[in-house]
Amino acid sequence: MAKKKAVEAAEPETSDDKKVEEKVELKKPKNPVLGILTGERVITESSDDARDFYNQSRFGTLNEGGKVELSLLEALYLMERERLIIKSESGKSLSFELYVKKARKVEPNFWIRYIVFRDMRNRGYIIKTALKFGADFRVYDRGVKPGEDHAKWIVFPVHEASVFTWHEFSAKNRVAHSTKKRLLLAIVDDENDVTYYQVSWTRP
Repeated sequence: MAKKKAVEAAEPETSDDKKVEEKVELKKPKNPVLGILTGERVITESSDDARDFYNQSRFGTLNEGGKVELSLLEALYLMERERLIIKSESGKSLSFELYVKKARKVEPNFWIRYIVFRDMRNRGYIIKTALKFGADFRVYDRGVKPGEDHAKWIVFPVHEASVFTWHEFSAKNRVAHSTKKRLLLAIVDDENDVTYYQVSWTRP
């Protein structure tokens, strides 16, 4: 018998968010870390505070020089939390608004993706890009770091006014099925609130 799709609201567990946030809270450095915007990445200074971004909560990747290479989304999140000061390659300090403007030129859907990224991080989940899987993000269950286990979900962020075809919807399901992960559609409304819908296959 043919399978059919089942879509249900899937709010990540939030009953103990305060405790979770305390657990994943980064140690606040005495001074914010300095990062330089270079194209599609932000590269930090080489310091223990910078490396704590990676060691504590798996922000970015460590390079051979002991610096942390952050995605544009990760860098904005750390900037918003006053953990990171971002400058251009010419040494000009970037405001939140100017940084977002520059990031949008690189990633047209940057703001919607950032809202979902920030929401997941605030809930205590580690979220990384998933371009090699054909998705926007991969998300690890709470308490799991990349390398310790596989990601639990792949996530597609969309604005509530967005429209896609059944063919596109089916393609997202195929990506989740082929990577053996659960599919989450993250719907962002005009107030920047996020609602998650988990899509799964069921037998009638």
